[in-house]
Amino acid sequence: MRLRASIALLLHVSACATSAPSPREPAARDPRLANLQRAATLPWTDEGRCAVREASEPWPVLAERCFHALDHDRLEVHDPTGRCAVASAGAAAVGLGACALAAPEIVVGAVVVAGVVVVGFAIKEALDAYELKWADPEDARPVAETRPVPETKPVPQEPSPKKRPKPEPRGPEFPPVGPTETSERDRHPECMPVPVPHRGGNNEHNKCADRIPYNSFSGWDVLVNGKQFDALQLATRTLWDVKTDDFEKQPPRSQDFIVKVKLPELRRERALAEACGYDFVIGVRSRAHKQALFRADPTLKVVIMDWC
Repeated sequence: MRLRASIALLLHVSACATSAPSPREPAARDPRLANLQRAATLPWTDEGRCAVREASEPWPVLAERCFHALDHDRLEVHDPTGRCAVASAGAAAVGLGACALAAPEIVVGAVVVAGVVVVGFAIKEALDAYELKWADPEDARPVAETRPVPETKPVPQEPSPKKRPKPEPRGPEFPPVGPTETSERDRHPECMPVPVPHRGGNNEHNKCADRIPYNSFSGWDVLVNGKQFDALQLATRTLWDVKTDDFEKQPPRSQDFIVKVKLPELRRERALAEACGYDFVIGVRSRAHKQALFRADPTLKVVIMDWC
């Protein structure tokens, strides 16, 4: 039986809109705590360690970087807004899930979890630490001894027409609590990584891309900013273009020609990645290929794929 995931953050948003901030309500001023409470409603395979590590980041960043650590067998993510429906049919299960889960706004019915969620050990420790930090110190103070005071009659005072009643203090005015990333996300939906199927015809190339360390979507290419990249490492926000041709077997003149032809496209891919805040790396299989690319453009980041 499937139960809809509870969204604890909604309660904090409602509470902050109707009451002044207090030491017992740090979530209104601390997005890290709000992220931990939201992460506590999801099933994790790492006890929530990734969520705790990334809790200081905006929720979309946390969701992207820690999507791999979720228990995908128990998690079902929908896209009721339709903004994530840019993945192909073959990639919808992964692409729409990552996109919808990373949405900063709360959408009812977007996340469904099978079974009861047990809060990850790492998340529970972090939440307990917040509870101790924001505990009211007055609760631990001893009650002062009171003595009877002689009863006296109050002296009546005439109200002064010049004095106006002072308004009750309302506390500091904080901006409305809400996702500040929503408008930026809406303006640049093309920067949301969407897993798409590998291009067919070169299994060796695809295997090299899938084996990239910490590849967040192994088995898929990733569509970002209109370009299909070979791999994405969400932890470091790095997009990859993999080259598996036998470059070292070509004569020097042919090597220089190949690099000259490919260089404009590599620079274009780097510009598309950097426009969305990603780093860009070229993976090659030989030192000769790396050196040739470096001679053509020393600003390119090139890595020899020892695993390929």
